[in-house]
Amino acid sequence: MPDPWTLLERLASTGEPAAIATVIETRGSASARAGSKAVIDRHGKVVFGWVGGGCAQSTVCAAALECMGEGITRIVDLNLDDEVLGTGMPCGGSMRVFVEPMLPRPRLWLLGHGAIAEALCSLGATLGFRVIVDDPLADAARYPEATRLITEDLDYGALEPGPRDYVVVATQHKGDHHSMLKTIRSPCCFIALIASHKRARLVLDYLRREGVTGEELAKVHAPAGLDLGAETPEEIALSVLSEIVMHRRHGSGAAKRLVETEAGRQPPARPALAAVSG
Repeated sequence: MPDPWTLLERLASTGEPAAIATVIETRGSASARAGSKAVIDRHGKVVFGWVGGGCAQSTVCAAALECMGEGITRIVDLNLDDEVLGTGMPCGGSMRVFVEPMLPRPRLWLLGHGAIAEALCSLGATLGFRVIVDDPLADAARYPEATRLITEDLDYGALEPGPRDYVVVATQHKGDHHSMLKTIRSPCCFIALIASHKRARLVLDYLRREGVTGEELAKVHAPAGLDLGAETPEEIALSVLSEIVMHRRHGSGAAKRLVETEAGRQPPARPALAAVSG
């Protein structure tokens, strides 16, 4: 039986989320001791270790699924002495269990080639994304930080982003409406189209004509990027990835600096966000 860390690494290598539950406190009679650990897979099943049996385990597993879904940690208080309001196990004690999700790094799918795509790959890898480049002209020399290169995929059949993945379409108007249609019907959480306002409008109109719903269009950011006044490929890549990080971390995009006012030091008003054309 492997140790929990080896098992977690194995699960992470397959791209599967998991959670580790650790008993941090026990009182009275409890079936597990402080320091006991369990690894819980994406199905809510204990695949290693022990943090108590019966309803205690099911409660922890349910909490683990919530933590994996929300990407947050949680402390679970288990009353083992209350059959009505507790876990239904009259053991005469209580436990506190710390549940921590172990989520694989999100993937950043890049469609297209060129200086902007290369900058996106480099910066995306620096920010912790597993970068996948899907383009016939992609090669390791131009994308040394890429986790995977897909070069024989003219119809984007290998484009399979998951619900925690981000997709950037940087095809420079060459078939971007077709790649957008394929992408938007995937479960990815965010789609960035690097394009001018005019081109972005044309692509969005095409998607609507193809029956794409308003709910599906909500995950499309076109033109992509925050308004940084970007001009160079590296600056455009920064603006696009800034918007992606803002989405991932639930940020506002507002400036954080303090300004001096007669009332004292106050944060500035939140600026409006504008799009950056690629």
